[in-house]
Amino acid sequence: MEIINQMAEAYALKYSSPLDEILLENQANTQAFHKHFHMHSGLLQGKLLEMLSMMIKPEKILEIGTFTGFSALCLTKGLQEGGVLHTIELREEDAENARSYFTRHQAGAKVQLHVGNAIDIIPGLKEQWDLVFIDADKVSYIDYYELTLPYINPGGWIIADNVLFHGEVLEDSMKGKNAKAIHAFNEHVAADTRVEQVVLTVRDGLMLIRKL
Repeated sequence: MEIINQMAEAYALKYSSPLDEILLENQANTQAFHKHFHMHSGLLQGKLLEMLSMMIKPEKILEIGTFTGFSALCLTKGLQEGGVLHTIELREEDAENARSYFTRHQAGAKVQLHVGNAIDIIPGLKEQWDLVFIDADKVSYIDYYELTLPYINPGGWIIADNVLFHGEVLEDSMKGKNAKAIHAFNEHVAADTRVEQVVLTVRDGLMLIRKL
């Protein structure tokens, strides 16, 4: 199901501030050469992530699902002086690709890249988070949420990507395991009295979750 109005997105991009050259290169190269380009955050969402980070002004960020490093670099925009972003990627090939952008970007020194299964890595980080960005395997979203929420500072944030999952969550009969998992995650968060949340219809859907 097509849930993005392409004309509206093009109009929005026209009147949004541009990203830096390395981020534009990342987007172009991912589109040209990566078989899973659809997983890329895209320019408009990237700018939104930058601005959300600048509004939150986090000291510690956790990203679950690095992919090509685009969203991590966007999120570093609002880091406080001395702040750090930890990002976790399961696939070694994508991690190496992301590392190549981190080493060239002025904010790359603020990024700590971990390669492996996030379920195993997260407990060992032993940090208190101001912002968590979840954009990894959909069937584990609830696990990532429950693993991180206790370690998010009061008033801290989780941003969950793909919460509309290509529009499949809107269908009367959801068939795919990922759509079912995302719907279950959305229901889980909506029922959680520890947080408040809003779903944005940007790209594939973003849920902003604030810990009370």
